Amino acid sequence: MRIDLHCHSTASDGTDTPAELVRNAAAAGLDVVALTDHDSTRGYAEAVAALPRGLTLVTGAELSCRVDGVSMHLLAYLFDPEEPALLAERELIRDDRVPRAQAMIAKLNELGVPVTWEQVKRIAGDGSVGRPHVASALVELGVVPTVSDAFTPEWLADGGRAFVKKHEADPFEAIRLVKNAGGVTVFAHPAAAKRGRTVPESTIAELAAAGLDGIEVDHMDHDADARTRMRGLATDLGLLTTGSSDYHGSRKAVALGANTTDPEVYGEIIRRATGAFPVPGAGGA
Repeated sequence: MRIDLHCHSTASDGTDTPAELVRNAAAAGLDVVALTDHDSTRGYAEAVAALPRGLTLVTGAELSCRVDGVSMHLLAYLFDPEEPALLAERELIRDDRVPRAQAMIAKLNELGVPVTWEQVKRIAGDGSVGRPHVASALVELGVVPTVSDAFTPEWLADGGRAFVKKHEADPFEAIRLVKNAGGVTVFAHPAAAKRGRTVPESTIAELAAAGLDGIEVDHMDHDADARTRMRGLATDLGLLTTGSSDYHGSRKAVALGANTTDPEVYGEIIRRATGAFPVPGAGGA
């Protein structure tokens, strides 16, 4: 059983539509795929309508959080998407994305880069605009060769020359909100040092005490040492460990199913969730 619990669509910053994502997941030989767009559940209906027979969809979101000045992402699975408090927090985060992107564009213009809001908006399409869309604009303009090359101190990395903060949830509050909505929480790529500062293990222990369910261990941004360290930390803290691709379509050079989650861990996530249930494919549209 092949399970990928972290994927993005055009509902946020992926390049596959939700329908294309589930079809591509089936073609890649996955049995279970999670749709975890940034702070958004807008792709659910399209993904469910197109879900191929033999593929199960786990609904979720990747929530933008910040603790002690360090940005982090919290994967939330199988919560009730209409629960008012969590919905309000997601909308607050999402609504701050447009002014943030516009402020980054202004900084880039000051640096001599002729990026425009119209260009970034076109790239984002119907998705929630974010840094990857600004990064894609830099690629289009020939400023950097790849999206990853835009996430450096020279450009868009945390604290970089064109970086602008956005509203991010307190992860302790986010865990409480997700749990109240019947969901399960997993700390996404906690040791991805190439992305910037990482949350210390002491804080991860505090998050575990506050109800965090797991940490994402097998991830493209974790080398072998990081995976070993995170797996040991999870054991010490009694946390679940997941693996995933963090697939973004053509925006990142990683394939669906590049890393996967153990079926027993997946089963435990389902057992803990009360806000929603995985959706089995019925043939798609």
